[in-house]
Amino acid sequence: MQGLRRAWAAGLPGVWRRWAAGAAGGAGAAPRRAALGGSSPFLAAAEEEAFVFPEFLPEGPAAEGPPPPRGHVQEAEAAPPRRPAPAPRRRKAHEAAGRPDPSVPPSGVSCSGCGAELHCRDPASPGYLPSAKYLSLVGGPAGEARAALEEAVCQRCWFLVHHQQALQVQVTPEEYRRVVSTALRGPPRHGRPPLVLCMVDVLELPDVLLLPELVGSQAHVLVLGNKVDLLPGDSPRYLKRLREHLLEACARVGLDQSSGGPGQREVDVHLISAKTGYGVEELISKLQRSWKFNGDVYLVGATNTGKSTLFNTLLCSDYCKSRASDVTSRATISPWPGTTLNLLKFPIINPTPFRIFRREERLATDAAKTEEDLNEDERKHLKTLKKQGYLIGRVGRTFQLPQKLKKNREVEFDAETLSFSTEEEPAFPSETTTKKGELSYNEVKDARWFYDTPGIIKDGCVLNFLKEKEVKLVLPTCAIVPRTFLLKPGDTLFLGALGRIDYLQGDQSSWFSVVASNLLPVHITMVEKADALYQKHAGHILLKVPIGGEERMKDFPPLVPQDVMLEGVGAEEAVADIKLSSAGWVAVTAHSNNKMHLRCYTPEGTVLTIRKPPLLPHIVQVKGDRVKRSPAYKTQRPPSLVENLRTNVKK
Repeated sequence: MQGLRRAWAAGLPGVWRRWAAGAAGGAGAAPRRAALGGSSPFLAAAEEEAFVFPEFLPEGPAAEGPPPPRGHVQEAEAAPPRRPAPAPRRRKAHEAAGRPDPSVPPSGVSCSGCGAELHCRDPASPGYLPSAKYLSLVGGPAGEARAALEEAVCQRCWFLVHHQQALQVQVTPEEYRRVVSTALRGPPRHGRPPLVLCMVDVLELPDVLLLPELVGSQAHVLVLGNKVDLLPGDSPRYLKRLREHLLEACARVGLDQSSGGPGQREVDVHLISAKTGYGVEELISKLQRSWKFNGDVYLVGATNTGKSTLFNTLLCSDYCKSRASDVTSRATISPWPGTTLNLLKFPIINPTPFRIFRREERLATDAAKTEEDLNEDERKHLKTLKKQGYLIGRVGRTFQLPQKLKKNREVEFDAETLSFSTEEEPAFPSETTTKKGELSYNEVKDARWFYDTPGIIKDGCVLNFLKEKEVKLVLPTCAIVPRTFLLKPGDTLFLGALGRIDYLQGDQSSWFSVVASNLLPVHITMVEKADALYQKHAGHILLKVPIGGEERMKDFPPLVPQDVMLEGVGAEEAVADIKLSSAGWVAVTAHSNNKMHLRCYTPEGTVLTIRKPPLLPHIVQVKGDRVKRSPAYKTQRPPSLVENLRTNVKK
């Protein structure tokens, strides 16, 4: 009986915290009540205005336990608890540890995660390892030491993968460009100029950000529009429209399509999702048909466009030599800008006629399958991807290496053993793991290589002013659910504390559709209250990003205005997108001949773009019914589509 009492008492604080959080109108309860048109006495007393913060799809960790019933929340508001809820536990932040040793020369070996040269000289330089760890790797015989270093990752990659924290390193934009330009402008291998895959985030259009002088005049260019899985389809031909936008953006920076004659550059575009695999199999077929085995391939683009994700996807596909995928380390993937700091590579398979024939057989077999024909693991994987994106693709492999020939195995990490504090040197296990296999000389002597390059840092981007936790909230990682609001002249829309749109003048109400991360809050108020609201709530929970209160806002640039004049073209088509740097955009839909005067704000040092024509002109049609006593509309999430399944092709 005493044991049961102790167990009940131990479980009580968690239940009490969840009940008290619902009673006090916590971060999740208040927004849900506001989005449903309900009233909250706490918010009414604070601002006396509508608070619109719908949470459609959770992108972060799920909340502890299910939310309490609505009736229970209302009862709790009427009768508050007798004692305050216990303060939530804070996770201890992991900090870098270990001492540098400037006297030890660098290794000459690249980090298997980001490509930077491994060393123990300076923690602020890319590729740093604590001296104890570094010396333990290089202390063995020459051959074993190099093999151990080739499998190692730097301290920054370790923290990115295992603790989701980014350690700051000193890499200037000029250094990034130097690494990319040197690689692309080197002497052509195999007598052929390289093929450049320019990765572009379709959410950032029209910013292609690849300068022709960076890649030279002879390199062939294939522009990849990534992250199409995040955008909801606003019409049946929206993918064709995205491709047209991509071609126009290329022409704007001098990357025009050509016939490929002497001295001319070939340019083509292709839409993919490196995360869900949409369009990747078609990309591989296009590369093997057109480029074949002519020369090396370089993947370039701005930071956070998904290059490393595509590198890892292609590494396990028909584009990479089958044995190379088992001996090549995966690239480190993180939402933090500039993860890849040098060149990563894998050997490209030679697409002989026999291999292409066998691959086409496999693709035809896969396309004839339905979801019921897949095994349980494949169905679970598809179900997960459908929650993350609208467009899904299944990336397979035609030629598999026999299990008996696989020399490497998965390395199991003990987080407790490998973590280290700030008071002592890190302790590393003495046992060595199984050595990873190596490609023979004959396998690589005539190989063409696929390179992942560092991301080019974008100028005028709001991500340059954000901290790690803030970047995770701003960058969308799941399918974007558009949020539509009906605003009348005199209303203001806040997108966190990163953007603001004042509807100053107009003949009638208009629709404003927000296309941004589902974790970034939207708040509607009146123009005369907007300045006071920003001063009071910037840095706090209401506007959510940036995080850190008044101290954080001292370091954050102020919002600067820009007047925008628009004229509506109809209630079913947006006239323009107001792109608030990299925080997302707002599609403005207004009645015909409705002349609007808008004042748009973005942080000083960032770029506000008026995109005409809009990227998704019919996005207003995705909205659902109007929420009572609120400017918001309920949102309908379009269904996901799997690219190469028979049932979805028919749809």
